[in-house]
Amino acid sequence: MSNQPDTNSTMGYFLRPVRRDDSATLIALIDGVYREYGDRICLENYDSDLFEVPDVYEAKGGAIVVACEDNGTIAGVHASIPIDGQQELFTFRRLYVAPQYRGTTPVGRLLMQWAIDYARARGAKRIEFWSDTRFTRAHSFFKKFGFTSTGEVRTLTDSWEPYSEFFFYLNLNR
Repeated sequence: MSNQPDTNSTMGYFLRPVRRDDSATLIALIDGVYREYGDRICLENYDSDLFEVPDVYEAKGGAIVVACEDNGTIAGVHASIPIDGQQELFTFRRLYVAPQYRGTTPVGRLLMQWAIDYARARGAKRIEFWSDTRFTRAHSFFKKFGFTSTGEVRTLTDSWEPYSEFFFYLNLNR
């Protein structure tokens, strides 16, 4: 399996690798999601990686892709990377889907399945990630893919205001 996602159209959508010129679109997409929760993007700290896509993910041995409508409009984004260079342990970053594509399109499913398949193809035995406690709809979505939350919560201060995240994991069966 190559590092490149399958670009075949699925129900009017396709995945492609993020390009450097996608940065502004991704910033707008993610800022829009944050604003749904009364927050905003923090490009000075936590979200500064968006200025360096896809290089920052590729340098860590991972990848970041976007889901697009057949006309090229970006509908969502997701990244999959090994944790500290360990091929057996991966994490997810940047799973964001624009509101109009949630629940009624395959965008979220395409992105999540790509990320799981990407990690598995590189030898991952486990996927671990943290998700903002406010993203309750996303948490239900993760559970549909078999992810478990331990209930562990961490509080971070790398944005405009402190925020909390839940821990999720999935053990991959070979």
